[in-house]
Amino acid sequence: MQRNFKQGLILVIVIALAACQNDPGKKQSQFSTPPSPEERTFELNQHGHARIDNYYWLNQRENPEVIAYLEAENKYLEEVMKDTEEFQEDLYNEIIGRIKQDDESVPYLDKGYYYYTRYEEGKEYPLHCRKKGSLDADEEIMLNVNEMAGGYSYYQVGGISVSPDNRLLAYGVDTVSRRKYTIYVKDLESSKILGDRISETTGGVAWANDNMTFFFTRKNPGTLRSERICRYQIGTADGRDYEVFFEEDETFSVGVARSKSGKYIIIGSGSTLSSEYRFLDAGNPEGDFNVFQPRVKDMEYHIDHYNDHFYIRTNLNASNFKLMKTPLDKTSMEFWEDVIPHREDVLLDNFTLFNGFLVVEETQNALPAIRIIPHNGQDEHYIYFDEEVFTAGVSVNRDFDTKLLRITYSSLTTPVSTYDYNMETRERVLLKREEVVGGYDPGQYQTERQWATAVDDTRIPMSVVYKKGMERNGKNPLLLYGYGSYGASMSPYFSPVRISLLDRGFVYVIAHIRGGQEMGRKWYEDGKLLKKKNTFTDFNACAEYLIKENYTSPEYLFANGGSAGGLLMGAIANMRPDLYKGIIANVPWVDVVTTMLDSSIPLTTSEYDEWGNPADEEYYNYMLSYSPYDNVQPQDYPAMLVTTGLHDSQVQYFEPAKWVAKLRDVKSDDNILIMQVNMDAGHGGASGRFSRYRITALEYAFMFDQLGLKE
Repeated sequence: MQRNFKQGLILVIVIALAACQNDPGKKQSQFSTPPSPEERTFELNQHGHARIDNYYWLNQRENPEVIAYLEAENKYLEEVMKDTEEFQEDLYNEIIGRIKQDDESVPYLDKGYYYYTRYEEGKEYPLHCRKKGSLDADEEIMLNVNEMAGGYSYYQVGGISVSPDNRLLAYGVDTVSRRKYTIYVKDLESSKILGDRISETTGGVAWANDNMTFFFTRKNPGTLRSERICRYQIGTADGRDYEVFFEEDETFSVGVARSKSGKYIIIGSGSTLSSEYRFLDAGNPEGDFNVFQPRVKDMEYHIDHYNDHFYIRTNLNASNFKLMKTPLDKTSMEFWEDVIPHREDVLLDNFTLFNGFLVVEETQNALPAIRIIPHNGQDEHYIYFDEEVFTAGVSVNRDFDTKLLRITYSSLTTPVSTYDYNMETRERVLLKREEVVGGYDPGQYQTERQWATAVDDTRIPMSVVYKKGMERNGKNPLLLYGYGSYGASMSPYFSPVRISLLDRGFVYVIAHIRGGQEMGRKWYEDGKLLKKKNTFTDFNACAEYLIKENYTSPEYLFANGGSAGGLLMGAIANMRPDLYKGIIANVPWVDVVTTMLDSSIPLTTSEYDEWGNPADEEYYNYMLSYSPYDNVQPQDYPAMLVTTGLHDSQVQYFEPAKWVAKLRDVKSDDNILIMQVNMDAGHGGASGRFSRYRITALEYAFMFDQLGLKE
């Protein structure tokens, strides 16, 4: 197998026979030994450094030996966890037993139709429906995904979009879980699926106003980079689509959408820290797109349209972002003028335009806020919420000419609640609160905000929930969750699944560590690139605080994170394994240097601004100093459960597979180390509504088993 690396990277593959050096452990030794593949090594020479990778061969997805190895991992997990199988089944039934099976979303209005999804009892997939003019009208089932998914082990529908005249439905289907969708078109009047098929896409479309033309995003079949915007007309005789934009810069990806007003088709091209937009009158689909503002390094902006202006959210001279506007015919940044100036203590997250109102979502001191600004100059105001820790945001608001704002609210104790808020009268009407089947009393649980102190004296917020009556005696099992990358803030939302932990005495904590944006843009900047280690030390500081304050102790403390949060799990395992009883790492990105050196792997080129480019020696050395795979060492590690998916497009399955293999070869403890490989799914796990909770039941059983709890 050949693999190309940058700047003289030398690849040498050596085949040798090897076995795991360590005893698999007391509990493990009761069963068959872990899989021990033949050792294929390759040597990386970069910037004068040498690295040996004994398990590089596992990246050969089509190799029968690799498949056999992964299946052996699953078999090993089954044997190790065999005595918990009945408990897992009980947990699974308990979890799905809280979910309302015949459920329905709150309908939203769009061009005269009310759209909603609903579920039928015992079914895994949704029905996408609408009603014309009134909620009392006859139901029209646009897509019954249960029928469509028949015969598939994985089935995902995405990008559902109805043409402006309400007649045609475009949607994307992924049957592999690689996030590569094929676009289909359905005539909603005749209920017939048209002959149009477009593969290798992101699944979504942006309709032009002629109701026959749409724009879509095509992916690179190898790297999966969203790189081309194409135009397609329904019923085209030759089935051809026409490229209207190709993003040449491999560090950028592209997408396309309609403005909320429906007047423009907008192409967005962005990397981690820079963006650029193009726009076209939606009534002239064969016209040329105009560049809104040419890309500038480290300048981000996002646009939408209202009346005779474009509105722009941007970090231009504004680290926490500000809102600006500009005339339709003067879109370059010298014409932009402030609408909401920059504020040092408030992050401007997003904005939504209505015909009479501007709605702004903000974050301050790790809490969200929703701000209403009338276009007529009347007094603006905020929507206030009562709890100490919560999440709130703007929901689906397709109707441009309305005074009603659809919002959602949730907390660690309050189920997801959907409201209509009258932006004029300020009246808030609860439309739906997620039902917890079997009954749920939020008064039995307590949520609070705590603050840990990082190694540099920065205060780190945490969101905490537990069942009332919990004593801070150091003997409470506690699950500490973290992510800390891409500026993604982790919202303290309600989960009916989590009740299975809380009712068994667990404390659940979200660590809002640097790398997210809970405390503003600087929070993100201080947790990336050459400051990435702050993310890891912040998480450990949260663990130390919870131990010091007697919420828990190392004998009862578990950590969990997924994807880039899996990188966090790998880093803390290497840095402070003594703090944790167990670690659950979901689809973990753990082989940082090797991945970032390989531009053929999805996401690599677009993330140099997040992690650094290892072609630069400074970044190479820094990444190498924390990369979990490269820093596995002969020491005791906590009990560990690692999950992955064979078809994962975000974090390739071979990263966690290699990491687990190396841990087994090096670690000195007898704690269990198991890996679950979903052979039918990718980054998001199983596609079914209920089947996805099989892995949750496994994770909970893993923790309970480590604590000696059997029921």
